[in-house]
Amino acid sequence: MTDTLQAEIVGSIDSVAAAAWNVCAGSGNPFVRHGFLAAVENSRSAAGETGWLPRHVVIKDEGGEIVAVAPMYVKSHSYGEYVFDWGWAEAYGRAGGRYYPKLQCAVPFTPVTGPRLLARDDDDSLRGALGQTMARLAAQNGMSSVHVTFCSESEAHLLESQGFLHRLGCQYHWENRDYDDFDDFLGQLASRKRKQVKKERQAVAAQGLSIATLVGADVKARHWDHFHRFYESVVDRKWGSAYLNRDFFDLLSASEVADDVVLVWVEQDGEPLAAAFNMLGGDTLYGRTWGVRPGAETPFLHFEACYYRAIDFAIAHRLSRVEAGAQGEHKVARGYLPRPTHSAHWIKDTGLRQAVAKFLAHERSLLAEDMAEQEASGPFSQKASPPCNRASEGPESPY
Repeated sequence: MTDTLQAEIVGSIDSVAAAAWNVCAGSGNPFVRHGFLAAVENSRSAAGETGWLPRHVVIKDEGGEIVAVAPMYVKSHSYGEYVFDWGWAEAYGRAGGRYYPKLQCAVPFTPVTGPRLLARDDDDSLRGALGQTMARLAAQNGMSSVHVTFCSESEAHLLESQGFLHRLGCQYHWENRDYDDFDDFLGQLASRKRKQVKKERQAVAAQGLSIATLVGADVKARHWDHFHRFYESVVDRKWGSAYLNRDFFDLLSASEVADDVVLVWVEQDGEPLAAAFNMLGGDTLYGRTWGVRPGAETPFLHFEACYYRAIDFAIAHRLSRVEAGAQGEHKVARGYLPRPTHSAHWIKDTGLRQAVAKFLAHERSLLAEDMAEQEASGPFSQKASPPCNRASEGPESPY
């Protein structure tokens, strides 16, 4: 940190003017925009009582102007992060250490790759100042660690140069190869996989469901009423706790990123049946989560609403990719290939740091092998299979 820069920690996203935050965040990723983070925070989905205490980093220049920011939280657990460090916490506890609280630089409950060190003019020196501030804050307050999750690859390498450990993960993304329509995409699949996808889409179509893709202002409060009930039902049944409350969705629809909402809406005989929630950013559609009316699960509807309709939307809008969120090797058969994700971890205790570094090296080797095997057995014909760019960006519920 230079003498001309000053670091501050604020306890609320609303302590920073939206315009000042967004100049640093840019326009390419809706999840780091002020409006999205404010919806999560002001709905009390991310708050002290839920174990996500806001402590955002703000860097000002000598004139007092905000030049860099980072969304950061004091965490008392590891839920809602999707980069799992439960084993680290358990091992440190057995050794007599106290892992929590820790600092988390992230978008709460959102396993989406994007910038985390938000700086004006893409200034790496300002990003470095954010990383230094996080580590210093943790050290001064007796916290075990800092975790910057789902950051860009370049941010991970920058933080690695500051003593953070670089961790790789894996998600499943669909990539647009200038397809004219869904049939054009299907034509690139191996015969057996193509028949499988056609069969699944035909099975859903045969049920006479009404499926629409609603964007921005098309999504009304009544849609969120039903969607939130569906979402809670699915999450409660499979994972036990829904992270986002109903107020979040109203605040989202009233925010600056409301136009980025893409909701796949399914009705049966005029009654809401299911929905899949997505966000649009830059050249990417981000699949977030879905829900279905309790007791009304329909074969292949999840694949249609979450994966195939997302591909339809991406092709129609000339988007480069669909990022389908955390987990799910079943996505490979439907055209979503494994891609690396990145995170960076600063650990105060030398012994724990060395143990984690050794674990990450082993994990990286296994991950690379697993990703290569998944891609080799993927759905594309050998002739059409797109290469896996491993240098590119790449037991909880999604939300």
